[in-house]
Amino acid sequence: MIFFILGGVPLFYLELALGQYNRKGAVTCWGRLVPLFKGVGLAVVLVSFFVDLFYNQILSWALYFFFASFTSVLPWATCGNLWNTENCIGAYDEITDVEDLTSRFHCGVSPISSNISSASEVSPCLRTKLGINLNNTNLTSADLVTACASLELNITTESCKSSAEEYFYRSVLELHKSTGLDDLGEILWPNTLCLLAIYIICYFSLWKGVLSSGKVVWFTAIFPYIGLLALLVRGVTLPGSYDGIVYYLSPDFSKLATSQVWVDAATQVFFSLGPGFGVLLAFASYNKFNNNVYYDAMLTSCINLLTSFLSGLVIFSVLGYMAWKVNKKVADVAQEGPGLVFVVYPEALATMPGSTFWSIFFFLMLLTIGLDSSFAGSEAVITGVSDEVPLFEKHREIFVACLFTFYFFAAGLATCTQGGFYIVQLLDSYAAGYSLMLAVFLECIAVSWIYGISRICQDIHEMLGFTPGIFWRICWKWVSPAAVLVSHHGQTKLYRPINRSIRLTTRHPKL
Repeated sequence: MIFFILGGVPLFYLELALGQYNRKGAVTCWGRLVPLFKGVGLAVVLVSFFVDLFYNQILSWALYFFFASFTSVLPWATCGNLWNTENCIGAYDEITDVEDLTSRFHCGVSPISSNISSASEVSPCLRTKLGINLNNTNLTSADLVTACASLELNITTESCKSSAEEYFYRSVLELHKSTGLDDLGEILWPNTLCLLAIYIICYFSLWKGVLSSGKVVWFTAIFPYIGLLALLVRGVTLPGSYDGIVYYLSPDFSKLATSQVWVDAATQVFFSLGPGFGVLLAFASYNKFNNNVYYDAMLTSCINLLTSFLSGLVIFSVLGYMAWKVNKKVADVAQEGPGLVFVVYPEALATMPGSTFWSIFFFLMLLTIGLDSSFAGSEAVITGVSDEVPLFEKHREIFVACLFTFYFFAAGLATCTQGGFYIVQLLDSYAAGYSLMLAVFLECIAVSWIYGISRICQDIHEMLGFTPGIFWRICWKWVSPAAVLVSHHGQTKLYRPINRSIRLTTRHPKL
């Protein structure tokens, strides 16, 4: 909230005002404001370009899950499939942890007994760790002795994986067949077709400019709110949801002293509101000159904040349910990035009554949210380049087709391989994080200290008839640049080389 007020909203307002006054995309706009800093405009367009390269791949995973949901039993809910291993724990398994298993075996009495009736009650991972065959309804005395001996060795479930996790990493991505960036393996054609479908949707939504994208956004912007409200109503009716919501609404103020929290806050704000990507400059350039951009900035920021809060309630109500189901703390089941969207949440959906309906509904909502963000990023690139090369603007349909074709063949096919996750991880780690923070900081310096606060205020007064207040002038000149610089320093300080165990953690716009 602190970074949102002092950094996010002032920069959001500033970029909207700059785009509306200059009526150009990022590259041309910065070339007019401060010619020496035209490279900043190129930088923000390149950030959007590289983010587009992998962001649409993430959307293709959502489309894959959407199609996979059209079945009576969700494929990630059970073990025993071709992609599963002996370490699998199914969503429907009754016994999934050692504590529950121990309570079912009465090892301290003679004769040893058990109230486990069939293998379907025990996850395959625990069956393997027990070292016995539980396929028979009645266990022999030898089986019971073997099981108790295994339990005395303090077996753990650390190596066990949920069926949802194995489905995502072993079936959808086939990541286990690749060892890294130097071993991408084969192209996964189902993923490739899903990615192609995403680019076709994006093309026909953007080929005519804001006239075509504006019509599509009426659906992609409204439907997610219907979805969020429906999922919230369903989530709060689940057992354990109260604990998840309490965890969400109970801040740990001691973490404010750590760099990671401020870096995460800055990343979330930038990817949510959009400053630094050239998106705001591109869209604002289509506004009427006297449009009340201040009103737009305040209204949009408030809606964005409330949407983020609502999304948190939806997510943590379900996480509370998952924690209740597996008898763990909410913090133990919470994950970031794809681990949350493609593992934890699908696993929770699989255990709900009417799981097929809710899964289809969830991934359709996810697609509409993601497509909105994809349209914005692509429009920033299209507008930024077209302003510099008017020929592209005259033949926009061909230019957009060539751009998306380049996206698909330059990086799309590589991300659709068995090692494609590593390409996505590489782009996610380096395409936007450090470069985005640096670009936004240079924007603040160029506008506030070189172009000048007084000139910015005159431009806004020319458009709106009033001058920005003292709060905005202080934030633009002092507070926002300092906040961005400190966040960039913290991000650099926390730098860690990419390794196989790291999962995606970047928070993309609305995703």
